[in-house]
Amino acid sequence: MVRSENLTFNYFSSHKLQFPDFTIEKNQHTLLLGDSGTGKTTLLHLLSGLSKPSNGKVYIGEQDIYKLTESQLDGFRAKNIGFIFQEAHLLKNLTVSENIELAQHLAKKAVDTDIIFEILDKLQLTEKAGSYPSQLSRGQLQRAAIARAVVNKPRLLVADEPTAALDDTNTKRVLDLLLETATSYGATLLIATHDKRIKDNFSNTYQL
Repeated sequence: MVRSENLTFNYFSSHKLQFPDFTIEKNQHTLLLGDSGTGKTTLLHLLSGLSKPSNGKVYIGEQDIYKLTESQLDGFRAKNIGFIFQEAHLLKNLTVSENIELAQHLAKKAVDTDIIFEILDKLQLTEKAGSYPSQLSRGQLQRAAIARAVVNKPRLLVADEPTAALDDTNTKRVLDLLLETATSYGATLLIATHDKRIKDNFSNTYQL
């Protein structure tokens, strides 16, 4: 599903990060665990096509993603990878449903309101479809970001520090939601975090 070979990344000329080879099978939900500064977010970005390595290869399925042109990679990400960050990053001038529609547009898919409302219903957000991000609670924003991430039924669902600012109760709630949603839509979940509270929920863990 996701495989890397000989990945390195250079921060300027003096700081080089070298990563072990990774293999993540389909539906093998995986945790990249490490303290700040260990390179886990950099690795997450390399594995998901957000940053280009100085050296090495990343395969998603059979596709060597860094052999794609920049525009091809943009399209590949939009169709195959859903992103969830610590902050929701919803466009403030669009409603919840319009933010999700935008994800379909970027993947060059027709807007499918039936799928959008099916996901919103599953995430208990149907009544917020016409609301703007400023009208949502933090938890609702996070669920809206998850809805946007899964609307194109991605093969890979990537989350960067999704629980870092949450208390224990909300950490469990968000993690359960991510795992349940990924399983429901057939996506493989990949999380990068320094939050050791969630380690026991993953059988496949890489420590950086």
